Amino acid sequence: MAAREPIIITRKLSKAYPTATGQLEVLKGLDLTVYVGEIIAVVGASGVGKSTLLHLLGALDRPTSGEIIIGDTPLSKLNDRQLAYFRNQFIGFVFQFHHLLPEFTALENVLLPALIAGRNGRDLRERALKLLQDVGVAPRMAHRPGQLSGGEQQRVAVARALMNEPQLVLADEPSGNLDRLSSESLHQLLWDLSRRDRRTFIIVTHNLALAERADRVVELFDGQIRSIHVNRR
Repeated sequence: MAAREPIIITRKLSKAYPTATGQLEVLKGLDLTVYVGEIIAVVGASGVGKSTLLHLLGALDRPTSGEIIIGDTPLSKLNDRQLAYFRNQFIGFVFQFHHLLPEFTALENVLLPALIAGRNGRDLRERALKLLQDVGVAPRMAHRPGQLSGGEQQRVAVARALMNEPQLVLADEPSGNLDRLSSESLHQLLWDLSRRDRRTFIIVTHNLALAERADRVVELFDGQIRSIHVNRR
């Protein structure tokens, strides 16, 4: 069997925030390796550092100490401008709230990451249309977010996250606002996309059904990794 290829390595990753009474330690020395094509579910009670971990892995914030290596890139070596470029090119984001721009159509929202990256050309529109087809909402491409259901909005958000062909997708409670059927449909979509393209997904969730489908479940407690469970199939 071929050796698995790491896409994320964290070493003694810590994050603290200043408060009126001192430092609030949110993450405390996390060591974690994630491999290409894996689906990782991050679980734990509210306030244990799940979203903080996702923000650090997504280069949206910097750790207090420790190291994050994504691909071959140590994030600590990048300045703010380089980090912004790295995020745009390498990482896709899906949040609990879709954050689609209400004045733009579904197609225009999907195109945005490529336009921000300075790309242009007819092939971008073709790619955006293909992504909307992949997530099952191509017939709604000319509709604005307010004209879409919650499930459709999240599917457009997934397509937008994939526009720049990121190797890594970070999702924070992606089905948190959806009903059961819409949630199950979205979960299946994420799994299909991961398996088809060998794309890595890290998903913060309270949804046990979603976590049970992941390759591994990382449980956080008090800012540390309490356990890593491998789901057998």
